Amino acid sequence: MAGETMITVIGNLTRDPELRTIASGATVVNFTIASSTRTFNRDTNQWEDSDTLFLNCSAWDRARHPVASNIANSLSKGTRVIAHGNLTQRSYQAQDGTQHTVVELRVSEIGVSLDHATCMVKRQQFSTPDNQTPYGMPAQSSGGYQGGASQANTTANSSGVTDPFNQPTPDDDPWATPSNPTSAEQEPEF
Repeated sequence: MAGETMITVIGNLTRDPELRTIASGATVVNFTIASSTRTFNRDTNQWEDSDTLFLNCSAWDRARHPVASNIANSLSKGTRVIAHGNLTQRSYQAQDGTQHTVVELRVSEIGVSLDHATCMVKRQQFSTPDNQTPYGMPAQSSGGYQGGASQANTTANSSGVTDPFNQPTPDDDPWATPSNPTSAEQEPEF
């Protein structure tokens, strides 16, 4: 949206993400990212940490995009992450009657930093009504883009997935199987 302040923050989680459901039934996760830069001091010949930014973050589950639940199930205290979203400011009244204003990052995308870690991606399976794509369009359509390479120049691995570059697809590839077994050709889920 226009006028939003979008930022990307790289840092470590200071606590385990806290998942909760509010009165309206929506699911939100709250966590804090600590981000600091390191610079090399040539006078002392040592690395020095700068001041640390502690940024409160929140993420919400949306239809077909359970970001909050995925964060709570995947991340924990100390995990180094790359988070992208927009800065929001909100005011509230504390129990003692004082007014407070906070700035937080409303996370739209987040991932694990692979600088000093590895991770295993597990693709989620979504179900749709019979013969429907996530957007309500029929799965077998007669028009539109139906793929790239011709079938004559492809190979298939043991799961039946074709590779237009004639390279075998590893059996443990999480992207090798379609997300909806009833429809191999779908629009990507964003």
